[in-house]
Amino acid sequence: MSIKYKLTKKKNPMKKDDPAKWYAIPNSEKPLAQKALTRAATTNTTMAAIELEAAMELLAAFIPQQLQQGHTVNVPGLGSFRLSFKSDGVEKVDDFRPEKMIKSPRVVFTPSKELKERTLHGLSYEEGGVLENKVSYASLADYRKAKGLPTPAPGGSGSGTGGGGGTGSGGQGENPLG
Repeated sequence: MSIKYKLTKKKNPMKKDDPAKWYAIPNSEKPLAQKALTRAATTNTTMAAIELEAAMELLAAFIPQQLQQGHTVNVPGLGSFRLSFKSDGVEKVDDFRPEKMIKSPRVVFTPSKELKERTLHGLSYEEGGVLENKVSYASLADYRKAKGLPTPAPGGSGSGTGGGGGTGSGGQGENPLG
C-alpha cells in the first residue's frame, strides 16, 4: 500500500535559529462518513452495515463510561483507551488539592501490536505535493514550475526512498534540497 505525503518547510522548535528544513507529512484525506465506512467495512461479509454502525455507536457510548469509572478499555485487535492527566506536585500529602492541581485530562489511545503490524506492513511512500506558506501544490513538479526551479534530469541521483519507481513520476520523489 502506498501512502501519499506532502513536503512542507518547518523550523525545529528546539533550534529556532536554524533555517527551516523540508519534511514529509502524511497527505491525510477526508475521513469516510460513518455510513460509507460501515458499508466498506462489511463488504463481502454476512454482517449488515447497519449492524456495524449500531455496534460502533454502542462502543462509542461504552468507552467514555468505562474511562470515567477508572478502567482501561481494551478493544481486541484495535488497541486500548485510558485516561491520563498532568498534576502539580506538593511536598506534604495533605496539601494536595485535586480541583486545583490536576490538569489537562485527556484520552490516550494505544494501538494493539496486531493493528500496528497490519497497518505498517509493506508500506511504501508516494509523493503527493508540496505545502508552502499555506499554498498546496499538487506535485513537486508543479511546485518547481511555480517557483521557476529547474527540473532534475531523469535518471539523476535518486532519493533512495525504496518505494520502487515505475510510477512514471518523472523524478517527483527526489529530495527537494538536492
